[in-house]
Amino acid sequence: MSVEIKLKPEQLLDLMDAALTGDYARLKRLGGEMARVSAEQGNEGLAKQLHAFVRRRGVPIQTSRVQSLPVDGASRLALIDEEPWPQIPVILNDEIRAAIERFVADVQNAEKLAASGLLTRFGLILAGPPGSGKTLLAGHIAAQLKRPFYVARLDSLISSRLGETAKNVRQIFDYAPAAGAVLFLDELDAIAKMRDDRHELGELKRVVNTVIQGLDSLDDRAVVIAATNHPELLDRAIWRRFPYRCDIGLPNDGARTALWLQFLYAGDKTKGDKAAVFGQMSSGLSGADIENLALAARRMGVLGDTGLPEAQLLWSVAQSHPPNIVLPTVEPLTSQQLKAIVYAASPLKGPSVTAMANMLNVSVQSVYKYMKEERHE
Repeated sequence: MSVEIKLKPEQLLDLMDAALTGDYARLKRLGGEMARVSAEQGNEGLAKQLHAFVRRRGVPIQTSRVQSLPVDGASRLALIDEEPWPQIPVILNDEIRAAIERFVADVQNAEKLAASGLLTRFGLILAGPPGSGKTLLAGHIAAQLKRPFYVARLDSLISSRLGETAKNVRQIFDYAPAAGAVLFLDELDAIAKMRDDRHELGELKRVVNTVIQGLDSLDDRAVVIAATNHPELLDRAIWRRFPYRCDIGLPNDGARTALWLQFLYAGDKTKGDKAAVFGQMSSGLSGADIENLALAARRMGVLGDTGLPEAQLLWSVAQSHPPNIVLPTVEPLTSQQLKAIVYAASPLKGPSVTAMANMLNVSVQSVYKYMKEERHE
């Protein structure tokens, strides 16, 4: 069956121009936009295929633009990757969403701020544990700003050759802002540790100086987003170069419920009561943990042709304590396991009790009985 995508004439012309001129980076970006458009038009299957093409790391088209990408002098590996804008939504706590919206608004109104003498550096540090969605959030910021999303590759950036790492750092600060892109520095603590750390070699201390010089050399309208799992390790001078700061942390109850609804129930709002039970039980899990557990359960249901194994997933969530994540299995649950699940979810009220009973395939009375037994223990 043929599928149509409705593109604006300028989008089609832009796509043809990128293909015929061999503009690999722009071709990937346009492919991501086509995936988004097809999803909005209800062509989910086509959207997934297009997104898979965009993410494929094939051999780049050999053009002057691609050849100009900064590379490590020894390995010849690219120091920067242009990543497509994310297709999956980012789910944030309310206070984090408000902070990000303020940052985006400031960037979008740079000229107005400059006219009032209020323009500052557009440097944002995202701090939080692994799996909290820092890279995904940075990609969404780039999409909102309609700028290319350039990710610095630390595996190429850090070189064993004396002086090469600092040279690589200078290259990325010269290239990305000049291309009008959002530059994303993941794991910033790997190259910007405190210079008074006695355990670090002089070479890495020189790298910190180079990072500082690179940040200072940027135009006021350049956007740099950095992420770190260990904010306490960053040099104090680095912090001064990033006026905007956001502690991502782990998702709260509301954000966890939204994550379960998105990844387990594909956004089906009629499953909100069930998602709320999972949200209540999954305190301490990151967004990545929830996504992995939800998708594992969905794969089980598809491959086993048994439907979504909600009860087994509830048991997995109850047993998961990061960094140890327990994936669901097909094994039926014992009565003791059912009780343990209710214990982990308590207190339950109203719709949550009904949702729990439905997922465990027991009566509402049984759920109340298990909660009553818990109170007496």
